[in-house]
Amino acid sequence: MSLTLCPQQQASYDQLLNSLPKGNVFVLYGRSGAGKTSLLKRLQQEHGGSLLNMKDFMEAMQSRHPYALEETFGKLVMDALLQHHTVIVDDFHLLYNPFCCNHFYQRMSFFEAPAMMLASYAIAANKKLIVTGNGNMAHALAERSYDVSIGKFETADYEFLCRAYLNPDVAARLDYAKIYRFAPKLNAHQLRYACLWFQQDDELNTTAFIDYLRAQQLTSNVDLDEVQAVNLHELKGIDDIIQSLEANLILPLEHDELAQEYDLKPKRGVLLAGPPGTGKTTIGKALAHRLRSKFLLIDGTFIAGTNNFYERIQQVFEVAKQNAPAIIFIDDSDVIFESDDETGLYRYLLTMLDGLEGNSAGRVCVMMTAMDVSKIPPALVRSGRIELWLETRLPDEAARAAILQDLFPKLPPVLAATERTPLVTATEGFTGADLKRLVEDGKSLYAYDKIKGHALQAPAEYFLRAVATVRTNKERYAEAEALARAQRPQRPAYYMPHVHFNPPSDD
Repeated sequence: MSLTLCPQQQASYDQLLNSLPKGNVFVLYGRSGAGKTSLLKRLQQEHGGSLLNMKDFMEAMQSRHPYALEETFGKLVMDALLQHHTVIVDDFHLLYNPFCCNHFYQRMSFFEAPAMMLASYAIAANKKLIVTGNGNMAHALAERSYDVSIGKFETADYEFLCRAYLNPDVAARLDYAKIYRFAPKLNAHQLRYACLWFQQDDELNTTAFIDYLRAQQLTSNVDLDEVQAVNLHELKGIDDIIQSLEANLILPLEHDELAQEYDLKPKRGVLLAGPPGTGKTTIGKALAHRLRSKFLLIDGTFIAGTNNFYERIQQVFEVAKQNAPAIIFIDDSDVIFESDDETGLYRYLLTMLDGLEGNSAGRVCVMMTAMDVSKIPPALVRSGRIELWLETRLPDEAARAAILQDLFPKLPPVLAATERTPLVTATEGFTGADLKRLVEDGKSLYAYDKIKGHALQAPAEYFLRAVATVRTNKERYAEAEALARAQRPQRPAYYMPHVHFNPPSDD
């Protein structure tokens, strides 16, 4: 019985069959898990020939010198061509990719020799040589081949593959369009293992399936156990920013049916700017917990100038594209861009924001935080690249009262009962981080007097002393920052609106 193929695989199989009479060398391209092996097994079942894989190659290598990779491969395939009209080589890229361009390999690019020999023989003897690849291919084969590619899976492919592994009644309950919208880049391996996970679960539904994908198949580079759990709506004094984030980022990510109906996509570029301590990083923490695998982070652990800096950046973007729609959150981007020598990341972001990397990149939002927008390259923040500008600000009196209202009930009862009105008045110009600091400092001052046996003052006095200390530290920080600014060249400052939607760029 012939292997059954999903719609995309079947379309590629039909294309390959139509091509076979026209040539002698063929390359079947497809990403990992696209089903190349299944397609080739089907071809051998129906049309015969020899199917070689890496098991055959490794067995042939056992009696050969370790450096005789190319000779072993050439002999293995040539022997098969001498005996069969059609020879299929599966997973050729596993051999070719590590050695074609490896400068540490003494015979770099020597795989071109057996590739040329095999292609030439297949053409001269009017035989069929079919190899698979995932993008990179020996020039000797690529220049002489007819190419067939397995296309990107669609909803029908997801449904076909899931029905192959799930109980029919369970499979019939799943909303494959919704699963596809949530994770449109899954391969056959990922879908198979997801189905096997639920093979004994007769209560499986679409929500549980998506939750499994979120937890097991789609990955983030953020360890949520190490990130403070924060809810966006716990943040005080920035209701307008939260509303904008909900409408422009979270809605397209969490409500896939509505997003599809209205063609909603997350803004491709978002700039979150404001003084230190005003909640920019906290917003990132809240988004990380809410979006989970749809949220990826670039922060101070990515050190510009190190050997693997760009490799790590590239990995983040690749994961984001696989998980798209998704958000890449670049914390303290102005620090990364502070050096005028750091042009690589800047140019890469320009490419991403201009949508030059295809449809998947267009569904990735790059969200940057900055204290000083003047340190960000001008071309990066121009209209059309940053589609949404948001400014965090110092909490006003009502916001400060709300923040203290949240913080004080967590203190011991004798401190929690403190009259907070004087503190609200005394903390004009404080950030949310400053308010947290003064509460911790006031608690420590009270505990110190108590442990030392000193006469205890009214609790409010300890917090007012902490206010004075925090304010002094803020003034010293401001002086140090002003001195540092004076000693380094500055780019021109840019107008920073409160909440602004940039119109589409004309160029």
